[in-house]
Amino acid sequence: MPSKLNRRNALKNIIAGTAAIGVSSGISSFAMDQPKPSEKLKGNVNHAVCRWCFSTLDVETLCTEAKKIGIKGIDLVGPKDWPILKKHGLVSSMCNGAEINLVDGFNDKKFHETLIKNYSAMIPLVAEAGYKNLICFSGNRRGKDDETGWNNCVEGLKQLMPLAEKHGVVLVMELLNSKINHADYQCDKTAWGVELCKRLGSENFKLLYDIYHMQIDEGDVIHTIRDHHQYIAHYHTAGVPGRNEIDDTQELYYPAIMKAIVETGFKGFVAQEFIPKNTDKIASLKKAVEICDI
Repeated sequence: MPSKLNRRNALKNIIAGTAAIGVSSGISSFAMDQPKPSEKLKGNVNHAVCRWCFSTLDVETLCTEAKKIGIKGIDLVGPKDWPILKKHGLVSSMCNGAEINLVDGFNDKKFHETLIKNYSAMIPLVAEAGYKNLICFSGNRRGKDDETGWNNCVEGLKQLMPLAEKHGVVLVMELLNSKINHADYQCDKTAWGVELCKRLGSENFKLLYDIYHMQIDEGDVIHTIRDHHQYIAHYHTAGVPGRNEIDDTQELYYPAIMKAIVETGFKGFVAQEFIPKNTDKIASLKKAVEICDI
């Protein structure tokens, strides 16, 4: 992740705020397939955007502009900003604020006491606000093998599942790449996250499939989505390499990926989590939404 806009630092700032209460010559086929700016959104995808990527905009401005584009939710927003989202008719599509950080997670027992306390307090707040998804993280391996990581996660998360089930809240563990951006993160492969879902055996624990991260660590994105969609509650997008804007300069063809997601019957949110390079950040966001609207 680029040093000047580091998600880890951005999330720390957001969490701190919540404590108070992501071509060939001629015209390429990619470009030709994209919706024209004048077209209305088709309604097959629930579009969202990650707050941290647009941290230079205040929440009020981001909500105002996102609503104009047709975006329905803002990701990685905690209780402090929920009233602003509600004011604009938007939802907190992926709530945060209960996690410690990205590296200290459920795979280590020494963090369980704090995490269980945090999530036990946040789950009812999420439900009371009318929201559903609450992010969580495995944490870094720190020498733990897969089995130890799974066992520790199960031990901690099982203590929260009854509360999550009671309130209809889904704890969603994000898949992050350990190759470039998040060295040593344990839940860095879809198979690892799916196995954890199976061991927990609850519809109130699922995965956040970050397309950018999983393209880096494992590839085979469409096949993986088709095979494991039942364990996925949420998606993030970004261009590979570099978490760049979605266009014809990167290696993923998002119209095909989005088509595969829609074909699974997915009704959740797809959130843009790229770092805008255009000085007109909202124009970049609008373009990405249009490309992903199938």
